[in-house]
Amino acid sequence: MEERASENPVDPVDRVLARADAHSGVRVFGAAQALQDDATADEQGRDPYDGDQWDRQERAALRRVPGLSTELEDVTEVEYRQLRLENVVLVGVHPQGEQEDAENSLRELAALAETAGAVVLDGVLQRRPHPDPATYVGRGKAEELRGIVAAVNADTVIADTELAPSQRRALEDVVKVKVIDRTTVILDIFSQHAKSREGKAQVELAQLEYLLPRLRGWGDSMSRQAGGQVGAGGAGMGSRGPGETKIELDRRRIRTRMALLRRQIRDFGPARAAKRAERHRHTVPSVAIAGYTNAGKSSLLNRLTSAGVLVENALFATLDATVRRSEASDGRVYTLTDTVGFVRNLPHQLVEAFRSTLEEVADADVILHVVDAAHPDPAAQLATVRDVIGDVGGRDIPEVVVFNKADLVDEDARLVLRGLEPAALFVSSRTGEGIEQLRAAIEAALPLPAVEVTALVPYDRGDLVSAAHETGMILSQRHEEGGTLLHVRVGAQLAAQLAPFAVPA
Repeated sequence: MEERASENPVDPVDRVLARADAHSGVRVFGAAQALQDDATADEQGRDPYDGDQWDRQERAALRRVPGLSTELEDVTEVEYRQLRLENVVLVGVHPQGEQEDAENSLRELAALAETAGAVVLDGVLQRRPHPDPATYVGRGKAEELRGIVAAVNADTVIADTELAPSQRRALEDVVKVKVIDRTTVILDIFSQHAKSREGKAQVELAQLEYLLPRLRGWGDSMSRQAGGQVGAGGAGMGSRGPGETKIELDRRRIRTRMALLRRQIRDFGPARAAKRAERHRHTVPSVAIAGYTNAGKSSLLNRLTSAGVLVENALFATLDATVRRSEASDGRVYTLTDTVGFVRNLPHQLVEAFRSTLEEVADADVILHVVDAAHPDPAAQLATVRDVIGDVGGRDIPEVVVFNKADLVDEDARLVLRGLEPAALFVSSRTGEGIEQLRAAIEAALPLPAVEVTALVPYDRGDLVSAAHETGMILSQRHEEGGTLLHVRVGAQLAAQLAPFAVPA
């Protein structure tokens, strides 16, 4: 995440365009506690002395919610690492009746902040019909938030939804520290974890799309925008100053860079399409592993294929699609593809930027939908992932739902999960529980080869027999004097190659 706004601000355009690696420090989640503010906003013109003020005051009291602390026991290690990390306070707004969802969302934001490299000190939830258009939480609660920030010595506030530039500026003016939002944190995590050239280009494009409309809202570094002003009444003709020129130059630089990045991303497309076409040409079915971030998709891929993919207990550890080969019990070959994880309120810039990568999901024959069985809100995970899959055109693809991390839940929890998805499987990438049942379920969901063929294949055409075993379904096989008698179901291309050797069934 960015450096503190009040200390030597850096031009955000230069920072993003330079793509400097500002995230090399050790990333640890420090002491984390959430504060719960159930206060209904009191800024709607009501008489503060109407007789209900004591009830409102009681509900406005901030109450700590235990259970979110992940403080390290090694005090020396904590002190050393905290010198290098931002101390943050979280803030969210929710309407009446959605407190549980809001708490889960704030916990997820804490995990996002952890992954981005922050120490979460406190969090505030406010109950109000909708976010305040000026300061997000209203002026009064913003003042309370300022007191919390000062008390815990935080240097950043993170809002749980995407803020308008004017909201960010107004809230920053009150709390006197840097204010960022959920989208900024997610973009920061993606920038840390992108490894391939394509992944880095996609993340940078998303960052620039987010930054472009916010050039006037990024702190003191943009103070030059004022230009020449005529008196106190505003600018007149000929009064456009160097600040306005600076804004326009930055916009031009950003748009030029975005156009270049889009061309680069388009250039990556043919190579990926060629690989997919090659798999289709050889009629190799594909299985896309999709799911919420940190649900254990990479661990499951490793368990199924021994792929050696990076496994990390962090959000968005995988950004680049990983394709590995696997084999069904009848010898058919198929591919397993690990894809970028999803999260609620995933910034639309990232959905668009990673659309080419997500095409691996839309182009699959089967979707292996991985859900974290130990997550406090698995239903929301299921809905979020299915929404994104639908957005990229994968709604009608056969789906195998699997609850991973089954070793972390008891039988009562499993009953609840079965109520959500009766046909789902329970597996554990760590212990191996349910892996063989999962292999069988994947195999059953794979599309059957389209053409049934009986052929007497000469012994010198062993390549056709091997291809039938790899890409087809062997119904029967017998060695005879003139060759190998095959009764198989295969794809159209291999069926054409076997046609010269066809015999009556």
